[in-house]
Amino acid sequence: MASTLSVNQNKLQKRLRRQVGEAVTDFNMIEDGDKVMVCLSGGKDSYTLLDILLYLQKVAPIQFEIVAVNMDQKQPGFPEHVLPQYLKSIGVPYHIIEKDTYSVVKEKIPEGKTTCSLCSRLRRGTLYTYADEIGATKMALGHHRDDILETFFLNMFYGGTLKAMPPKLLSDDGRNVVIRPLAYCSEKDIEAYSVLKEFPIIPCNLCGSQENLQRQVVKEMLLDWERKSPGRTEIMFRALQNVVPSQLADRNLFDFASLRIDETATPRFLDVMNL
Repeated sequence: MASTLSVNQNKLQKRLRRQVGEAVTDFNMIEDGDKVMVCLSGGKDSYTLLDILLYLQKVAPIQFEIVAVNMDQKQPGFPEHVLPQYLKSIGVPYHIIEKDTYSVVKEKIPEGKTTCSLCSRLRRGTLYTYADEIGATKMALGHHRDDILETFFLNMFYGGTLKAMPPKLLSDDGRNVVIRPLAYCSEKDIEAYSVLKEFPIIPCNLCGSQENLQRQVVKEMLLDWERKSPGRTEIMFRALQNVVPSQLADRNLFDFASLRIDETATPRFLDVMNL
């Protein structure tokens, strides 16, 4: 395919592959002998994730297994044939988990309220359990740089915490390691790559749920900042990798109470009057 790509398309593909490779290396996401369960939703992010991991599998100096997993949550109108057909065409081993979380969500969430949060929790729990059952050592999710930053600001604005989605995470019970190989990739690049590769996208509005309003507000804020100051998103993400606890106010991260003057320290200020 590379020979048919334009210069810009080739740059896009190389950039995404490089960024995924760097994230995998920086956080030691995939190790020799790993069985990586790639969670596919049918959206642009998870298709891109699978595509680039398959490339890395061919060129990496280590051996690792890839298995694709999709969860059919029984939303009305879900095109059940799309993912199996695509995965067969590219020769990737896959499993389809059928679990009617749609009915549970509709029963628990009042009409008109956003269902995304509960739906996500139910899906994640099922995938955690399934990864354990099939012996997957890593569980790969398609969250990208913009998702991580949006989560950071959501937690700060609405939750009062400074936390995001880490590129690598050990589940609470210690049974699963979650990785996010797209952590360094921008949504804009993933969108363009998805169009380029003509992935058979399955829309995420089958359940009729409104998109999370708070997340949409934060997304628009970040897009507006990026339009006004190109490169700001990348700088903000870099800030998540350069945390200085002594310059914040979390007493659990830094021992502010014990700070005292060090009488033996050498003064750093010059006596300019006697120079």
